[in-house]
Amino acid sequence: MNGIAAVVLAAGASRRMGRNKLLLELGGESVVRRAARTAMEAGLNPVIVVTGHEREAVEAEVRGIGCRTVYNAAHEAGQHTSVGAGIAALTEERGGAGRCAAAVVALADMPYVTAPMLRALAARHRETGAPLVISRYGDTIAPPMLYDRRLFGELARMDRRCGREVVRRHRADAVEVEWPASALRDLDRPEDYARARRECAASGAARAGAR
Repeated sequence: MNGIAAVVLAAGASRRMGRNKLLLELGGESVVRRAARTAMEAGLNPVIVVTGHEREAVEAEVRGIGCRTVYNAAHEAGQHTSVGAGIAALTEERGGAGRCAAAVVALADMPYVTAPMLRALAARHRETGAPLVISRYGDTIAPPMLYDRRLFGELARMDRRCGREVVRRHRADAVEVEWPASALRDLDRPEDYARARRECAASGAARAGAR
């Protein structure tokens, strides 16, 4: 069976955070390393981390864990360029896109997305063969999203609307997976990071107390 890949978007400039949020520590590791490791723990292969802003520092954080990094020189033009760079990297892998049945596109700054969530998206694709597996958080549709390889060409050509148009075109054939609204939270501002650190600390303390 062809594998399911991951494209982890980690190219942004973190302007609202005021510093590169992907390099911040969370639960004993950087935010970007956590995201890449989560994709790998989900069994996704290959895992492509698309870098841009502060490329060298971000790439150093994921070096040696088994993922591949791809630099998006056009990252300042918008997130859609990073999606395109990641998909292009998949098609350039040895054996081309035929090696991958699909790809999960995830954002590195969503630390509440877990490996079981990513595995569930892959499982739904294998069960249904749907061209698109959508994550729904209450009334909100957001990443991670799984795109069948039949959609790779559309993803590579999309504009600033990112995946919205791709989702709209294939909505009737898509399947959804429901997640709690709390999993949608990302790290945009300093207060988001402070909350995430508190929650990680509390979770770690709870695990230690259960031993």
